[in-house]
Amino acid sequence: MSEHHGDHAQHHPPAKATWGMASSATLHCLTGCAIGEVLGLVIATALGWSVAPSIALAIVLAFLFGYLLTLIPLRRAGVGWGSAVKLALAADTVSIIVMEIVDNGVMLVIPGAMTAGLTSALFWGALAVSFAVAFVVTTPVNKWIIGRGKGHAVIHAYHH
Repeated sequence: MSEHHGDHAQHHPPAKATWGMASSATLHCLTGCAIGEVLGLVIATALGWSVAPSIALAIVLAFLFGYLLTLIPLRRAGVGWGSAVKLALAADTVSIIVMEIVDNGVMLVIPGAMTAGLTSALFWGALAVSFAVAFVVTTPVNKWIIGRGKGHAVIHAYHH
């Protein structure tokens, strides 16, 4: 079954990339990034870490959860682990990189946001703004990538 889908995806031109497809791919990426970042910041805060290691943990977990949100449906569709990992890496890596650069950059330029703490409205407001800016910046990137038959286009054949 997974071989058939793989062949299908490789031998047909990619579908026209729409803003809806790009927005959906970006929202998927943002969800994984948000879960990972918030979890990373909660862990780092509980451990009393400074800004740099907190961001590092948040980024690592953002990638982990971003990939997991692609891996789980691929595995449910019957794709083997090796193929699923390769597809997730191909589908999400550029999107997650762009999103992480943008949202962490926004957090760093908002005065006091990174040191405000998890109980602060400044922190959560800045995080919401950073995710919104990352979504706006990453969506056209994803549209361009999908239009080239890359990114989430590589897993399109596995969607039901």
